[in-house]
Amino acid sequence: MSAAPPFRCYLRVRYVECDAQKVVFNSRYGEYVDVGINEFLRAAGVLPDFVDGRLDFQLVKQTVEWKAPARFDQVLELSIAATRLGTTSFTIATDFRIAGDDRVIVSVETVYVLVDARTLIKLPLPDTLRTALQEGAAGRTTDHAGYFARTAGRQPQSAQSSQR
Repeated sequence: MSAAPPFRCYLRVRYVECDAQKVVFNSRYGEYVDVGINEFLRAAGVLPDFVDGRLDFQLVKQTVEWKAPARFDQVLELSIAATRLGTTSFTIATDFRIAGDDRVIVSVETVYVLVDARTLIKLPLPDTLRTALQEGAAGRTTDHAGYFARTAGRQPQSAQSSQR
């Protein structure tokens, strides 16, 4: 939805997230998306609306396409952007890369529906949320992996100015 660089979140693969083949177990990608979407909403300034407010969202559909594996102790770069905003739903695309590599290893499309936190009844997207999702915290970065501390001087310009 935006021509600006997407929001990025960096996560390190933990041993417990790997399977017997020593790669990230397939179900973990849904968990990574969950962490990433919360950081995306935090960076966009709307997470408090969900944590403390009357809004919530529920997963409706999630499609995952695996292209290459990730392994223990690698740093994953999640690029996250809203790709569709409906009346009551929104779609988020998450592309996974191994940090420092441009190749997408996993693509996830997630559809959420906005609901009232108490009654779980569908709600239309408020203008403030719609704008925040459209802007998508473009160019901002959250680094849970300490990736930029290890690669000081090699981080992208967008991360230098927006790292949290």
